[in-house]
Amino acid sequence: MQVQVAEAKRDFSKLIRLLETGKEEAITVSRNGKPIVRMVYIPDVPVSNRIGIAEGKFKAPDDFDANNEEIYAMLAGGDQ
Repeated sequence: MQVQVAEAKRDFSKLIRLLETGKEEAITVSRNGKPIVRMVYIPDVPVSNRIGIAEGKFKAPDDFDANNEEIYAMLAGGDQ
């Protein structure tokens, strides 16, 4: 679906509903017939699918925390 900027302003809520309900996959907004913006629906991603997604994908080295004091001093503005 393609609409002009004026129509998009006037019918913004209606256009969002079309995307939310799946009646439109994408809506292109044009100015003077030239496409300038594409609106798409961003589906919800359940939190359970995000938390822990990297579990088992990498391993921190055993000395990962070895330089914590030095890093803290640098960030706090102290001497190294």
